[in-house]
Amino acid sequence: MPTFKVVIGLKDGKCAQKEVQDPDAKQLLGKVIGDTIPGEVLSLAGYEFEITGGSDYCGFPMRKDIPGAVRKRILEIKGIGVKSKGRGIRVRKTVCGNMVHPKTAQINVKVTKEGKDKIEVAAKKEEEKK
Repeated sequence: MPTFKVVIGLKDGKCAQKEVQDPDAKQLLGKVIGDTIPGEVLSLAGYEFEITGGSDYCGFPMRKDIPGAVRKRILEIKGIGVKSKGRGIRVRKTVCGNMVHPKTAQINVKVTKEGKDKIEVAAKKEEEKK
């Protein structure tokens, strides 16, 4: 029974979080980075979202260029999951593939089509400052 935490990137630069459980979570299985999903999956009618990334249950980031639902140790210079250590220095990093699978913990999406309702932004940090 997969449960995903979906982070929605809004146009104003803020983010909102939603937790998706069965049966809506089953509709996300098998989707890859770049696919669009309807807003009804996240109980936001009229919206449309594009998957931009995510991470698995151990925190390894998803990469668009790794096909499938696997983990790989890749050698990279820059990109997702890498902080540059200097010019030309390559780093071996573990990343997971571009497919959403049951062990995916977080899915990042962005809004491509807006609906009528507003998405509520979790403003816990702003409330704590006041």
